Amino acid sequence: MKIAVALTGMLACAAAFTWPYPAQFDYKNTTISAEDIHIVAKNSKSSLLESAISRYTAIISKERFTPPADYKVERPKPAAKLGKLLIEIESDSEELSMSTDESYTLDIPAGGDGTLKAQTVFGALRGLETFSQLLPTLQGLRVVRGTPLHIEDRPVLAHRGLSLDTARNYYPIADLKRTLDAMSYNKMNVLHWHIVDGQSWPVESKTYPELQKNGAYATNMRYSYQDVRDIIQYGKERGIRIIPEFDMPGHTYIVGQSFPKLMSCLDKQPDWDQYAAEPPSGQLNIAKDEAADFAVGLIDEYAKLFTDEVFHLGGDEVNRKCWEEDPDVKAYLKAHANATVETLLSAFYTKVHGAVEGQGKIGMSWEETLFHSEYAPPKDTLIQTWIDEQSIPKTVAKGYRSIASPASSYYLDCGHGAWLANFDGNSWCDPFKSWMHVYNFDPWANVTSAAERELIVGAEVALWSEQSDAVTLDKYLWPRAAAMAEVAWLGKTDADGHVRTTEEVVQRLHDQRFRMVGRGIGAEPLQPLWCARNPGHCLLP
Repeated sequence: MKIAVALTGMLACAAAFTWPYPAQFDYKNTTISAEDIHIVAKNSKSSLLESAISRYTAIISKERFTPPADYKVERPKPAAKLGKLLIEIESDSEELSMSTDESYTLDIPAGGDGTLKAQTVFGALRGLETFSQLLPTLQGLRVVRGTPLHIEDRPVLAHRGLSLDTARNYYPIADLKRTLDAMSYNKMNVLHWHIVDGQSWPVESKTYPELQKNGAYATNMRYSYQDVRDIIQYGKERGIRIIPEFDMPGHTYIVGQSFPKLMSCLDKQPDWDQYAAEPPSGQLNIAKDEAADFAVGLIDEYAKLFTDEVFHLGGDEVNRKCWEEDPDVKAYLKAHANATVETLLSAFYTKVHGAVEGQGKIGMSWEETLFHSEYAPPKDTLIQTWIDEQSIPKTVAKGYRSIASPASSYYLDCGHGAWLANFDGNSWCDPFKSWMHVYNFDPWANVTSAAERELIVGAEVALWSEQSDAVTLDKYLWPRAAAMAEVAWLGKTDADGHVRTTEEVVQRLHDQRFRMVGRGIGAEPLQPLWCARNPGHCLLP
């Protein structure tokens, strides 16, 4: 029972409780009390840091988290106590971008004041989350174990994200904020907001107000400009960037409810599968300048509303037959001898990517733009790879940066069977991805060149919403998204090159799951409670 012995020993130290695990964690064996929490910023005027201190003071003061394996531990008798936690940051800048420094150091002595040092307020946010996880309550007494302890921490990947589809089914603002809270507990830093799709257009547009009027499911299923600004600010306060996605030219049936003359193959039935990946079919008509002008108008508007440096253009799952059978496209091709559907599509991509660049933004797109068209995206484009795991090495081999989102490991909506009502079978991306499957995926697999490994800049789980809404949100995401979050923060191996295994990390994830539940996140259990209370006893022989 080597694993059981190792885990039992680990439970006596502070390292047992942290998720993601820090890059460097040195600890001893002294337990101190931490009943009175005082967090103080030194020489900082950052309102974000002030807000974070208030938030974490409230979280810690309310939280009485006992790790499940410590349910029968004796009450500690510490001889010393934690004083204040003093926070020092080098810069009060509140600019949040892909290059923001999230590193921090944390020192807790065996009595007296602790110190948290960071280059930025966002590094301090990550350190505060770690600090909050070092404070278990044992038989009614809040303590810090393993002091004196020293942590040096920084993320491996700059982009640690969640893609959430709020178009196929609607999610209220309160649920989005709770999701941002949960992301912050796991040091995730990007919400990729897939805010519109073929089924609905819930977000306000001042340029084209008809889109929301005719495209939202209901008046109480809308996002106003103020809602968007609220989410952006709420995310920023937690160190989370909001990247919007306005998918084009495919997945745009809903645009046709307001501007049908801009569209091709609107809601073809019953053979929708010949024209789209799922119903309803409909794509912007790439033979019409008005359609491209419409798309540029959307980019110009929403690039101002969404303040992040990255703007996602979608570009996935376009259907050629949709255009090949369109009368306007056929007439254009007949009149232009050298034109093809592919040249029209490339011209469309050139215009929309140019619009993003014109707004001072970095473009992001799904991998089809790079691999399934004749268009060559600008070299600074972030390519989101999803079709298979080999898309990652193929992307970086072309010199593009990759955000790893393989459907085979990171699509969290899969595993519930087909949603088409006359087909009793599996969905295209079944089976269900367990937390272990998510954790075991290696974004750097089959990439050996150091330069190409540097181009893997992010990892992102996705929750598509054909079979999800606010009712299922928490249990579909958590703790599986947390499994990705640790790999993205920490990498796949330790300093000695050892690949972490699920049996080595399961107890820490148990702790994180129970901690999240205590903080109001409906994360699903990993195992029976008995297993969480008896580390190492629920393994396959």
